[in-house]
Amino acid sequence: MNNKAKAKVYIDGANVFYIQKDINFSIDWKKAKKYLRGDYDISEVRYYTGVKKDDEKMASYLRYLDAIGFTVITKPMKIIKIDNDHPMAKLHNYSEIYKCNFDVEMTADILLDRANIDEVILFSGDSDFNYLIKKLYTLGKKVKIFSSRKMLAWELKFSGAKYSFLEDIKNDIKRK
Repeated sequence: MNNKAKAKVYIDGANVFYIQKDINFSIDWKKAKKYLRGDYDISEVRYYTGVKKDDEKMASYLRYLDAIGFTVITKPMKIIKIDNDHPMAKLHNYSEIYKCNFDVEMTADILLDRANIDEVILFSGDSDFNYLIKKLYTLGKKVKIFSSRKMLAWELKFSGAKYSFLEDIKNDIKRK
């Protein structure tokens, strides 16, 4: 008999990209999936990310995620022109930046999926998920967040969700 909580994993790809820069190691998603299966009955892992046109490196990465059983959700990144006074323009000499946000899609998917799971596992430290987490809590659902110490928004620490720092499980999930 399996007594593990039924869960789905939702990964905010852009947020996790910056978290990995912060913690100075890359996540081996096969290892992360195995690690999560130690405590949870995982029915699905979803990875949300924006894609640039003709980005073969990202296309290869997404094929890898698909091959290891992830559901990959993508949409084109927007190109936003910035003027010379913008901090990014001054700091990096940029005239445009790429942007893609999946908070709404992830929130909708989580709310639609909630009847079939006991717990939501969220890889993100984004404070935009605070309202969703509080609503899930009132609906009797648990949320577990994986982020880094520095990138986990303070609001999420008080949202009712449990959280784990990726730095603390580095040996279990680090890509060699």
